[in-house]
Amino acid sequence: MKVIRRLLTAITLFALLATAGCGFRLQSNYQYPEALNPLRLESADDQSELHRLVRERLRLSGIEVVQDEKAPRLWLGQDRLERSTLSLFPSGQVAEYELIYSVSSSITVGEQEPQTFNIEIRRDYLDDPRTALAKNRELELLLGEMRAQAADRIMRALSATRIDEEPAH
Repeated sequence: MKVIRRLLTAITLFALLATAGCGFRLQSNYQYPEALNPLRLESADDQSELHRLVRERLRLSGIEVVQDEKAPRLWLGQDRLERSTLSLFPSGQVAEYELIYSVSSSITVGEQEPQTFNIEIRRDYLDDPRTALAKNRELELLLGEMRAQAADRIMRALSATRIDEEPAH
């Protein structure tokens, strides 16, 4: 029994060291430039679900959201959902769509040029006119997941923001 316990401890220790040594970190656990805290969050629609999701992720990441005009500015453009037909039923009705959720965001730090990030998320969606109510709810859930993924990508883009040491002239 002691041999098995020691073996499991050794394997666990090895796994921890291997993952720490390769730079592994949990998803959504990003390092943000210090210059981005505090941050001013603005968007085309301050009441949108995407705005709320990004604000929440900023809070969870320890980034204070302020109204100060001198703070770095994160701008969220208007999000869009488009769909294109992928396949049809023999009757000619649409059977499958490709949903395309897109949003543009930018970060401006001081006098630097804004860094723009265009995010596009694609998903396939099977439609069935016989179950319209259930499919409508499924579409709402899918759109919510796409917005959450967009908010995560915006946070990832923030962690990759380049900050110039000297102000631009």
